[in-house]
Amino acid sequence: CLDGVSVVKKVTLGAFASEEGPRGRRRGQPPVRPRARRRRRPREPPRRVRPPAQRRPPRPRPQVPPAGAHRRRPGDEMVAVRRYAELLSRCRGGADARPIARIQAALVTSGLLRRSAELHDALIRALASSGRPQAALPLYAHLLRAGLLPTPHTLPSLLKSLALSPAVPGARRLALAVHAHAVRLGLTGFLLVNNALIRVHAGLLGRLPDAHLLLRASAAVDASTFNTLITAHARAGRVADARSLFDEMPERNVVSWSAMVNGYVQAGDVREALGVFSQMQAQGVRPDDTVLVGVLAACAQLGALEQGKWVHGYLKANNIRITVFLGTALVDMYAKCGEVQLGMEVFEGMKDKNVLAWTTMIKGLAMHGRGADSLTLFSQMESSGVKPDDIAFIGALCACTHTGLVDKGRELFNSMVSNYGIKPKIEHYGCMVDLLARNGLLSEARDMVEKMPMKPDALIWGALMAGCRFHKNVELAEYAIKHWIELEPDKSGAYVLLGNIYSASGRHASAREIRDLMREKGVEKTPGCSNVEIKGVIHQFIVGDLSHPRIKDILTKWYEIDSRIRLEEGYVPDKKEVLLDIEEEEMEGALSRHSEKLAIAFALISTNDNIPIRIVKNLRVCQDCHHVTKLISKVYGREIVVRDRTRFHFGTWSQYRAWAVDHKKNLFHDTSVMHESRR
Repeated sequence: CLDGVSVVKKVTLGAFASEEGPRGRRRGQPPVRPRARRRRRPREPPRRVRPPAQRRPPRPRPQVPPAGAHRRRPGDEMVAVRRYAELLSRCRGGADARPIARIQAALVTSGLLRRSAELHDALIRALASSGRPQAALPLYAHLLRAGLLPTPHTLPSLLKSLALSPAVPGARRLALAVHAHAVRLGLTGFLLVNNALIRVHAGLLGRLPDAHLLLRASAAVDASTFNTLITAHARAGRVADARSLFDEMPERNVVSWSAMVNGYVQAGDVREALGVFSQMQAQGVRPDDTVLVGVLAACAQLGALEQGKWVHGYLKANNIRITVFLGTALVDMYAKCGEVQLGMEVFEGMKDKNVLAWTTMIKGLAMHGRGADSLTLFSQMESSGVKPDDIAFIGALCACTHTGLVDKGRELFNSMVSNYGIKPKIEHYGCMVDLLARNGLLSEARDMVEKMPMKPDALIWGALMAGCRFHKNVELAEYAIKHWIELEPDKSGAYVLLGNIYSASGRHASAREIRDLMREKGVEKTPGCSNVEIKGVIHQFIVGDLSHPRIKDILTKWYEIDSRIRLEEGYVPDKKEVLLDIEEEEMEGALSRHSEKLAIAFALISTNDNIPIRIVKNLRVCQDCHHVTKLISKVYGREIVVRDRTRFHFGTWSQYRAWAVDHKKNLFHDTSVMHESRR
């Protein structure tokens, strides 16, 4: 059967084949048209290769690597870590933290951050030196949660962030926790970690004894360790401890000398500051800007004009660029040493002037009685595009006080809020009270004191009492002293001023009661002290002190001066301000031993006739010394400049008549510059 089937298939297929023509065509059908061949496309000519000069430059690579870039090839993760760390190092010191935030977001997305302690360290260091140091604190917690260990560079940056963010809740507690963590991890032996711990204990925590213990217990210390503690002690007013650390330093750098000089200046011991600077020069250490600014500040306080000029000459001789800080210090030095015109020359030569430089020059002119020039300079500052701040307005208001421009003072005071949005502080109210009281507007001054938005301090009441003294208003002075004594019961200023008011009003019994009250409370008057510079050396005289090596020559010269001004000018001592319970003759002797009179007598026997005499006093110049200084200037034909705690008293014998006229205009009376004791 199967064979039959195969035979049938063969026959059937043979029949289909016999009926078809060639290639399967059946007989009787037209021939099939052959298929057209498919044409090939012509080959394109070869692409033209541009020469290298015409090629497009390659696109710059993105600063931040894309997410997952480290997974492209084995070993790329270390390359990515290094690249991110390099980018973060470039972001240090910038005020804008947004680039750091973008890099941090890329690190979190790529997963690199949770696997790298080095990147945590780089991020913390970048944020610590940026405008957002507090943002570095959560990163340390992220580091610990990821199971990573901090490096010796991580903790110093973290502690720096804590020191720069004292307002962050729990910053001090976190600093102690970081210290404990450093001990547990054994990182306190590293110099960077140890210095950071000492710095945070001395600064943020305010624990100087603990900082000392860390210094003594540490095996790794360097100059920066001592510098940190010296600066902290100086800021805390413990200059003696700072000097002890300075003396035991094995090696000192310029930062050490700078910390010591500026520490003495901040403490008010400017003579020691200049002494340290002399030692620095003897050891051949080249001073930097910070040291020179401190030295100029010391010269300004002491009235050491010659030494200040030496610093200026040193800057010129060594081609040191006068920065805005050095220029401002020079202007302040010249102004406080009586050479305001030299200060103006320095100011005009400064290429860059910030608001502090303008304010210093404005205050200097006001201190010299040039109130109109001071206000003109204030207007120039406004027109130059420099926006005045609260300190600049204090200088302008003081200029109004020195020149008696009440209306201008009111205008400036009101413009603070209306034009600049500056809310007046207690110093501005003090200037206005002083301005009104000095010009006899005592009722308006009292109203301003009572309506102030803040509680008046001792300087406010002192300004009001100074006006009462000048205008002899005993009733208002008694009202003011009650409030002043409540604030400063142990200070002698209020008692002395009220005693002077009583004496000037003829109420000598009341003045004696003030002396008895001072004796009962144990309040001692601050002794007057005057400095005079002779041939680059500062000589100091204290009232009633007879310890100077040339005291015999000084007293002999004073007796000569006293005789000449009595005979030639009819001088009579003004004993109203003597608050000692002594006889009249003893009062004259007490007046003759005032410190500025001894300094003038010493200068007359120690200098040539053509050299100006410049004296700096720590207290207000009394009326008798003010008058005597004018008479000496006239009789001896000498230029004498006396600077007290508020302003200058000038005079030359050829300008004696001008002195008398200015005296009537209240240009040479004490005027309280309220901000001087606060700055």
